[in-house]
Amino acid sequence: MNRKLVKILVSVLIVLTILGIVAFVVILNVSGEQKDSSELSLDEMVEYSFTTSDMNTDLKDGSFVRIQFQIITDSKKAKEEIQKREFQLKNIFIKESVEMVEKDLQSGLTGLEDRMKKKMNELMLEGNIKEVYVVGKIIQ
Repeated sequence: MNRKLVKILVSVLIVLTILGIVAFVVILNVSGEQKDSSELSLDEMVEYSFTTSDMNTDLKDGSFVRIQFQIITDSKKAKEEIQKREFQLKNIFIKESVEMVEKDLQSGLTGLEDRMKKKMNELMLEGNIKEVYVVGKIIQ
C-alpha cells in the first residue's frame, strides 16, 4: 500500500475514535443531568407540598384513627389540583381504612402511603404526586 493512503486511514481512524469517545461522554452526561433534574430539591418539595386537614375514620376492629398527610407534587399546578381534590383523597383513605385494623397502622404506614400515591396519581391531570407522607397519626 501507498504510505500516503496508510496515513489517511490512520488519521480517519483516530478522528473516528475521538468522535466516538466524545459522543459517549456527552451521552453519559446528558442522561445523568436528566435523572438529576427529575429529583426535586428540598425547596421545591416545600413549595410543591400540600398538607391535608385531619381525617377521622373508624377501623375494622372498632378503633378510631385521626391522620394527616403531606403530599409532595411535581409542580405548582399539581399542588393546586391536589388541593381541589382533597375530598377525593379523603374518600380514598376511608376506602383504604375499611379493612385495616390498629395493628396495620402501627406497622404498615409505608404501604398505605404507596397506595394513596398510586390511587391519587390515577386521578391527577396536571402533574404527578411524587411522595405521600403521614405527618400526623392518632389511634384510639
